[in-house]
Amino acid sequence: MPSESLDLNSFLYELPEKHIAKFPLENRSDAKLLVYQKGEITHQIFNKTPQLLPKGSFLVFNDTKVIPARLILHKETGARIEIFLLDPVSPSNVYEAAMTSKTSCTWHVMIGNAKKWKSDQKLTLSIDHHVLTAERLSEDQVAFHWTSGDTFSDILTKIGEIPLPPYLGRSTTKEDVPRYQTVYSKAEGAVAAPTAGLHFTDEILAELKARAIQTDYLTLHVSAGTFQPIKAKSVEEHPMHREQVLITKQNVQNLLDNDLIISVGTTSMRTLESLFWYGQILSEDPEAAFHITKETAYSFDHVISRKESLEHVLAMMDAANTEVLVGHTEIFIYPGYEFRICKGLITNFHLPGSTLILLVAAFVGEDWKTIYQEALSNEYRFLSYGDSSLLLP
Repeated sequence: MPSESLDLNSFLYELPEKHIAKFPLENRSDAKLLVYQKGEITHQIFNKTPQLLPKGSFLVFNDTKVIPARLILHKETGARIEIFLLDPVSPSNVYEAAMTSKTSCTWHVMIGNAKKWKSDQKLTLSIDHHVLTAERLSEDQVAFHWTSGDTFSDILTKIGEIPLPPYLGRSTTKEDVPRYQTVYSKAEGAVAAPTAGLHFTDEILAELKARAIQTDYLTLHVSAGTFQPIKAKSVEEHPMHREQVLITKQNVQNLLDNDLIISVGTTSMRTLESLFWYGQILSEDPEAAFHITKETAYSFDHVISRKESLEHVLAMMDAANTEVLVGHTEIFIYPGYEFRICKGLITNFHLPGSTLILLVAAFVGEDWKTIYQEALSNEYRFLSYGDSSLLLP
């Protein structure tokens, strides 16, 4: 960890309301793109990205899919109860198992108007032939039951609502259902979009392939904690949120075979860097579980190479005879962190004083202030539906 604590005030900037993108652009790839390369800044349009990437770039995307995680139920008295799904408890803590369940599942949740809903009390919600029963088990757990034979994913599609970031200050519209989702989203589980990927289109992905720029997909299910503001004056004291990651053996091999790794989004970056630290842990304990705490990256006196780390992960997967690694990360990346895998980042513009600003500051140093001021001066749109940047320190 840094020898001196980091003051939150050092990572604040003024973000006028007019710069917050409240709605998506008509065309995803028409967003502005600020390119920062070795200290130099230029301004482009996102659809030019394939032409701007350095030769040998290897792009890593997060293929998580946002679920309709917000459910609105009403008691017989008319009291409105809001359930916000966080992460599954049963039949498994793996999202896929919960989303494909056809009878019941239990989730950790946040409950709005919780005082009106007693423990063990059941509420129902029905649309068409979909009838969902929700039973409150504890302060933060709800069990769901249904008899239609549909998957929980099907139920949520009919009954749930896509949760938008709180800073947008508006209700979800029909337009948000496809637009607050990447075109390559696949693995259901996120409650917030990996927004750096929102600008990519099928045409851009095809052009990347035509230009022989390799791509790969892993999964981090973005949690509601991504919006949790830092309240501690010393940023290291911020309690980081926990998120589930899924990485395939082929992902690991591809990382070994490529050098210029460019993360599409901070979630991909956090996953890749977490993978490195898991390899570091395995070098000391070959049977260790994949769980990266916020202190992990700052707790080793001797750090092995990227190649050694990834080889330890492959060896563990071979020994376990598994093709998919499921783990959890609370990695906290802030100035003083040394990046082990990622050499480039495609990302949107983030909230002042957020963990994501800290990550960007760790990646590009004090130049983050110049980058953000340049974006504001050139009328860039900020946050989830905003414009993009390509950062190549």
